[in-house]
Amino acid sequence: MTAARQERKSRPLWAGTRAILWGAAWLLMTVLHQPAAAQAADPAVFNRNTGLAIDGYDPVAYFVDGKPRLGRPDFEVRYGGAGWRFVNEGNMAAFAADPEVYAPRFGGHDPVAIVRGAATPGHPMLWAIEEHRLYLFYSEEAREAFANDPGSAIEAAERYWPEVRRTVSR
Repeated sequence: MTAARQERKSRPLWAGTRAILWGAAWLLMTVLHQPAAAQAADPAVFNRNTGLAIDGYDPVAYFVDGKPRLGRPDFEVRYGGAGWRFVNEGNMAAFAADPEVYAPRFGGHDPVAIVRGAATPGHPMLWAIEEHRLYLFYSEEAREAFANDPGSAIEAAERYWPEVRRTVSR
């Protein structure tokens, strides 16, 4: 018997099995440890022709620059089934690190319309930041209604969103 074969024969049978079990356990923990927000992202409003969310506007720019800015094709990431564009690498990195912070609430659907039972896409030029979240609106009137009592509007939209969300096609 060769020395290598004798060495393999002298190792316990469970040694290889233990390594496989540790690997499987590590893989399972990695998969299960994904953030809940990433697993339950709201379906984003995106242009079916371009595949871009919020018409290619940079969601981080609303927070950083205080205004909508069109993103560039060379700064794009995929999230929630859509392409998200950014004006620079820093904004792209911020979004990639925590998309739920910067992506429009309710996937970019108008919160006022949600309360009425409709999944109406918001327009990137009609927006508000409330409670550190971005909201998009389908009309100036909807934005004004929201601005009159944002806390109540958000609370109502949160109540109706689970039902309205079911009507949103991917």
